[in-house]
Amino acid sequence: MRILCALTLIAALFGVGQAGAEDWQARAEKHSVELADFSFGTGETLPAITMSYYTLGTPQRDADGHIANAVMLLHGTGGSGLSLLRPSFGDELFGPGKPLDLARYYVISPDNLGHGDSSKPSDGLRAAFPRYDYDDMVEAEYRMLTEGLDVQGLEMIVGTSMGCMQGFVWGEEHPGFARRLVPLACNVIEIAGRNRMFRQMIIDGFEQDPAYAGGDYADAADLKRGVTIWANALILAGSNPYRMQAEAPTREAAVEQLHASLERFTAHPADPNDTIYQFDASRNYNPAPRLSEITVPVLWINSADDFINPPGLGDPEAKATEMPNARFVLVPASEETRGHGTHTWPVFWKDQLETFLADNP
Repeated sequence: MRILCALTLIAALFGVGQAGAEDWQARAEKHSVELADFSFGTGETLPAITMSYYTLGTPQRDADGHIANAVMLLHGTGGSGLSLLRPSFGDELFGPGKPLDLARYYVISPDNLGHGDSSKPSDGLRAAFPRYDYDDMVEAEYRMLTEGLDVQGLEMIVGTSMGCMQGFVWGEEHPGFARRLVPLACNVIEIAGRNRMFRQMIIDGFEQDPAYAGGDYADAADLKRGVTIWANALILAGSNPYRMQAEAPTREAAVEQLHASLERFTAHPADPNDTIYQFDASRNYNPAPRLSEITVPVLWINSADDFINPPGLGDPEAKATEMPNARFVLVPASEETRGHGTHTWPVFWKDQLETFLADNP
């Protein structure tokens, strides 16, 4: 359960089916690299961090021996490199003739810093782990690619939610490293207003739980108050009101569905320290002032049923025009879309990606 992005977990909890994975899923390979002397934006350092990642496809090398056909996938808050290696995502994109055909591209899907099997608070440091932010996470991704994989440039970054935001950070901090950016389900303004409040609800829920003990709790399951607040917040933030109304059209059905979902969440509680860090990492995010520096082609897609990034917030259509080669697309809401998690279902936006790749070969 924890391999799913926290903000798309709602799709699984509400009984969304998945087609059987094609054989690409069995071909995913797991790797890790140790990055020595890692410095954080807070001034803190660690002697080394580990970055874990998954790969699909075959690397092709240029005349200098560097991998030249890499596409990086960036998962959302609370997810892992496996979050986007699911049938709902990969069956639409990885097959022959599809947008991320594995005969053409070498797909790299990392467990980002603080997530999965990459270095994170629950490895032992707990609340003494350096307070990383998105800039630190992008630097870890950059060093993973350049030091661990010998990738000196990417064909594309496809990022969802947190990974969407990190795509914009990549565009500003490492301009041109990725030839194309496809950010899915995010905004380019500071994380404030309801977005920050929603994150702070989760952070406060854990930190104010009597069992939190300053981060030295014995077991995540002991933080019943924190886990309940975390679960309730994600159920609300990840939902599509149209779909939920159709699936739970009466009060009794809605209550039953909520309680069933809570049971599934609380059966697999997230580590509180890891979760606090994950939701706090966006605290410095605000690419808006430097958008004009992103000159590579950008396909930015949001969905109209996204609780976290509602239509019009921050005027994304206008923000897209500040980038010389960007296009903003809003997927209409319906009973079939997946709320914030629409980013993980290419069936709703694959045609836009195909057009984008054709226009920017």
